[in-house]
Amino acid sequence: MTAKVSPTLYHAKIETDSAAAERIAAALDEWSEPAPLVVGQFEAGPGRTEVFAHFTDAPNEAALHALILRAANGADIGTLNIAPLPDADWVTLSQGMRAPVRAGRFVVHGSHDRANVRRGRYAIEIDAGQAFGTAHHATTRGCLLAFDAVLKKRRPKRIVDVGTGTGVLAIAAAKALQRRVAASDNDPIAVATALDNARINGVAGQMRGVVAEGLRHRFRRGKAHDLIFANILARPLHQLAPSFRQAMAANGLLILSGITADQAPSIAARYQSLGFILERRILLEGWATLIFCRRSSRKARGRD
Repeated sequence: MTAKVSPTLYHAKIETDSAAAERIAAALDEWSEPAPLVVGQFEAGPGRTEVFAHFTDAPNEAALHALILRAANGADIGTLNIAPLPDADWVTLSQGMRAPVRAGRFVVHGSHDRANVRRGRYAIEIDAGQAFGTAHHATTRGCLLAFDAVLKKRRPKRIVDVGTGTGVLAIAAAKALQRRVAASDNDPIAVATALDNARINGVAGQMRGVVAEGLRHRFRRGKAHDLIFANILARPLHQLAPSFRQAMAANGLLILSGITADQAPSIAARYQSLGFILERRILLEGWATLIFCRRSSRKARGRD
């Protein structure tokens, strides 16, 4: 859904490296002087990411710059630019008229490119908004590349997307497999966004949205998952490892991201200690996506 805004909407943007961009975006999300209407990020070149925020009131440039410097923690940052936006469709502006993103057979595009992308089970329409995940970030693209590789060998039946954000991964699974998919997030806005995106992509009847921490929801209790997506952060991925193992069917798959290449070895070691086999690692622009398979109980008993 799009909305018109007044000429007093302000657009702030700054460019930095991908890791610093995550920290800056998180800091902006928590800022309240004034609170941003939306925060987003997209790739601005090799190893560089632009972070943007929209405000209904002009932010104090000095205060905003100080916030960004603290979050950057010494990383190289570009010039902070704050400018008023004209009366326009704010979703299109936040998309920056970015081109569609390809990840294997999947194509993720904004509504402004709807007429230019061939519709089908691998085409996903996602606009920037109040949740993370448009495939312009390397972690989302890595997960889609991993899922595309999985689809060439397997057809998972019971699927959950933990930390769904915009719902892009859950929608990809629902469209590609024509199956019911669970999409969970601890943010009600993210779940609402994911369900709205499911409707736009024609899979509203195949996606179940749940507001929950990790796998703490009842409708899947007692049913093992064949595939779990989790594009979140290193700390929750480390903490959720035992619950993922408990919820995973024998020979089920995990696709994990939201971690840097430097964090990947410790996350891999954590999951391998619980009986998961690392099948593949995808590295994109300093970010890692990991594909794990859970060993069957008989094999796990021999090595755990």
